[in-house]
Order: sequence, then C-alpha cells, then structure tokens
Amino acid sequence: MKAIKISNLQKAYGSSLVLKDVNLEVDSGEIIGYIGPNGAGKSTTIKILIGMIPDYAGSVEVMGLDVKTNPMEVKRLIGYVPENASLYDTLSPMEYLRFLGSLYQLETDQIEEKATELLRLFALYDQRDDRMTTFSKGMKQKVLLISGILHNPEVIFLDEPLSGLDANAVILVKEILSQLKHAGKTIFYSSHIMDVVEKISDRIVLINKGTIIANGTFEELKSQRETGSLEQIFNQLTGNNEHVQLAEEFIQVMNR
Repeated sequence: MKAIKISNLQKAYGSSLVLKDVNLEVDSGEIIGYIGPNGAGKSTTIKILIGMIPDYAGSVEVMGLDVKTNPMEVKRLIGYVPENASLYDTLSPMEYLRFLGSLYQLETDQIEEKATELLRLFALYDQRDDRMTTFSKGMKQKVLLISGILHNPEVIFLDEPLSGLDANAVILVKEILSQLKHAGKTIFYSSHIMDVVEKISDRIVLINKGTIIANGTFEELKSQRETGSLEQIFNQLTGNNEHVQLAEEFIQVMNR
C-alpha cells in the first residue's frame, strides 16, 4: 500500500486549470520534497490531499483511503503544518494543544504530557500559559509544528514549515524530520528553501504550471542537468535563468 497515491488529478478555479493530470505515488517512510514556483499548484495539491478542497477530478488516496469518500478517517491519520494559519491566539499554547488533542481523542494525561514536553523542546515551556496574541511569527509557527505532530500521525504534510523560525529552530526541525523518517513516517514537504529540500528529501518532485515536470532523487535530477545545485536545476527546469540580469537591472534603476 502506498502512503500517497494521486491519479489523474485535475483542479480548476473557474476557467483556470491549476492542476493538470497530476500522477504521483509516495511510499511509506519516504520524504518527498515538493517544489515549484509561486502559483505552480503546490499548496492546492496539499489542500486536496488533506481534504480541504473536495472539488477536484481524479483519484487521491492517503494510506489506502480515498480522500473524497473518507475525509474524516484520513484526517485522523495525517498531520498538517501550513505556512500561515489562524491560531486561536486568545488561547495559550497549552489550551490550544489540549483542544486539538481532544479532537484527536487523545487521553487527557497523554495530551498534558506530550504538549508539555514538546513545548519544552521548542523552548516555549515558559510561555506555555501565555496568550498567543503576544507571540511572534516564529513562536506561533512552533505551536503549529507541535499541533501537526501531537497525535503521532502516519503522514505529515508540511507547507513552508520553517517560515519565521530562527536558525536553532530550523536545525531542530530538520533533525526532527530525519527522526520521523527513521520512525517510518511519510513526509510531504513543500518549500521554497532549496538547500533544505535538497538535504532532507529522498525524492524531489517539481511542479510547474500545474504539471509535474521532474520526479527523482537529487542525484538523478543532477545527472540530467549540467548545473549542480537544486536551486540551479529548479531555475533551469522552470525557465527562470535571468536572475543575474534582473538583479543588474534592479541596481541600475536604484542608481538613477
């Protein structure tokens, strides 16, 4: 059984087709780096996979369950960490995590123990009872990360999870992802931070204009191109090779 199976997926907004016949299979315990330019269809793909967008054509399965016909069962098996989310920031981190834990039907003692320890590991223990209205973007992102793994999901979807985090937190998250992989968890990771994607991913999937245009390990993608880094491969495949020229023009305008 595949952890994720996408077959002939299409999604349109009005007359605009944002996903065009997407096909992808992900094995259990695999870390997928899902990359692409803005508007390529990354977030739309993830939102379909987690059941947030039910109106689409094609077939989408998570852990053998059809997402469209078994949305609640799928949600119990997955974790989701978005780049921006509306936290109930009038709550404290502990209150928020207790609420989420109860939705996942975790035992009260289990919620208290796990939430307390995870907040400590993310250096938020001293703020565990503070209202999140006072929190920075990075602090809120840490709470989102905890909320995405609190219930020990089998498949974890991460959409720009490092947004707002400081350097130490980024290092910690990368190590957590590595440990989750070793524990057999499947991770679907979307990000613009190419060096992180390059380092942590077992396989890299590049989507552009709603279509998957590359799918393979970093070494496989590298062997097909003359360029060396994932960022250079990304620019080449998406046709964005004019950064130096654009930067020079930018400076010229600034100096007028």
